[in-house]
Amino acid sequence: MDKALWKKDPVDHDFEAAYEYLSLLFEPDAAKKFVSKLKDSKTTARKAKDILRASKLSDLPKSNIHVRENLVKIAQGEKLSPILLVRTEDGLIIADGYHRVCTIYYKSEDLEIPCRLI
Repeated sequence: MDKALWKKDPVDHDFEAAYEYLSLLFEPDAAKKFVSKLKDSKTTARKAKDILRASKLSDLPKSNIHVRENLVKIAQGEKLSPILLVRTEDGLIIADGYHRVCTIYYKSEDLEIPCRLI
């Protein structure tokens, strides 16, 4: 994992965004429990290509505004937040950080991304 690219911990907004997304998939109480577990979990690292495959999501194009913005942030030396992942029976959910995963995938699909995984 390239520490120059990443903040040590997710910021509060990341957990709020994860709740908003998870509350679309699960009842609000369940979404709150997931977020609470994410806050308490330790940061680990996984490869960009594996995260995309496990989530069954395709990479966004480089032309996506958020991917472009993240590439600019990296070029300017700004660090990105670790991503938030939830493992379910149906596969992996990227609760927050999909655009960051896609950004790193374009740098190299083998780069490791710091994540909180529950």
